[in-house]
Amino acid sequence: MNWKSCVASAGLMCALAALTMTLADASPDGIKIGVLNDQSGPYADITGKGSVVAAQMAIEDFGGKVLGGKPIQLISADHLNKVDVATSIARKWLDVDKVDLIVDVPNSGILLAIQEIVRNKSGILIAVAGGTSRFTDDACSRYGFQWVYDSYALANSMGRAVTERGGKSWFFLPVDYAWGEAISADLGAAIKDSGGRVVGSVKTPLNTSDFSSFLLQAQASKADVVALLNAGSDTINSVKQANEFGITQSQRLATGLFYLNDAHAIGLKTAQGLIVSDGHYWDRTPETRAWAERFRKRHEDRMPNSVQMGMYSAVLHYLKSVAAAGTDDRDDIARKIRQLPVHDPMVPNGSVREDGIMLHDILLLQVKKPEESKGEWDLFNVLSATPGEKAFRRLDKSNCPLVAKRQ
Repeated sequence: MNWKSCVASAGLMCALAALTMTLADASPDGIKIGVLNDQSGPYADITGKGSVVAAQMAIEDFGGKVLGGKPIQLISADHLNKVDVATSIARKWLDVDKVDLIVDVPNSGILLAIQEIVRNKSGILIAVAGGTSRFTDDACSRYGFQWVYDSYALANSMGRAVTERGGKSWFFLPVDYAWGEAISADLGAAIKDSGGRVVGSVKTPLNTSDFSSFLLQAQASKADVVALLNAGSDTINSVKQANEFGITQSQRLATGLFYLNDAHAIGLKTAQGLIVSDGHYWDRTPETRAWAERFRKRHEDRMPNSVQMGMYSAVLHYLKSVAAAGTDDRDDIARKIRQLPVHDPMVPNGSVREDGIMLHDILLLQVKKPEESKGEWDLFNVLSATPGEKAFRRLDKSNCPLVAKRQ
């Protein structure tokens, strides 16, 4: 287009011509979204098929088409919790299948690896289940976004609350990969700032069935709080075994990540009293309850956990951003993701920062006693909600180059 001629001609004609060019730049195949997660391992119940269902609901609610009627396609794959498998899938998706958005990515080590691939190739990456705070700190990217929680926000909210309630000494059992390292560092800082101390720590293997030797070390430490810094089936097994060893009779038990599915699998008799932090809970508002009921009818009669709720929010906001950008160019989409307010049943008033963090409340939850529950999925009490500005790392403490450039 000759822009000098455009300026000299009627403004409306030029605007229509520019819009036509923008839409023509979009891929003729439309927008393709890839859900990359664990569908057969320790995080399958947390993410897996349920997250794919949530993504599909977002696409349907958006209308199924974008950019002048082009289709929105959804694909998914199991990364098997192996970095080489995950990176191979990501490269094929971006290079061959022309995927525009990779979303979910539980397992923080895998998440950091995919961040680098997307940064140097194409597309957008939204972390829903992956939670290392490095993702939006020193490893941040213009094209990477954190949607539900990160290790800093969870540790900051839960660590301070438990320490201030009398849990002054802690023993950590972190899973032996990037997530365990991240939340150990963030939780340790929160505890120290609140006047507590970490008296010991021992790493545990991913997807192990026997936590006995690790739990015995924690028990022998006589720490006020034993922190199980793992997730998924590892959390379920370690909580059960902690009860078998009688740890909960003399020490408090805290978890880095403890989902709705975990409480359901363990049962309230065993899990009652656990205090955890999370990004969402289905029974918090009329809007979350209505959406959760829709999800339940679509997914095995199960209520959604925070990750599945966040998946819907992330995909819906991405599609709104594509529509607002009027193109599938990732730079334009990334700008719109940050510019548009986040508004959906899960997040009524969210925003996305320069570093890629979507600011929203982080909830402090406590597992109910059996006599408090009114139904199969009525499993948590909401104790408090920390605003995102206070829960997540402050921008002036960020090591993200995107923030440094702004300052």
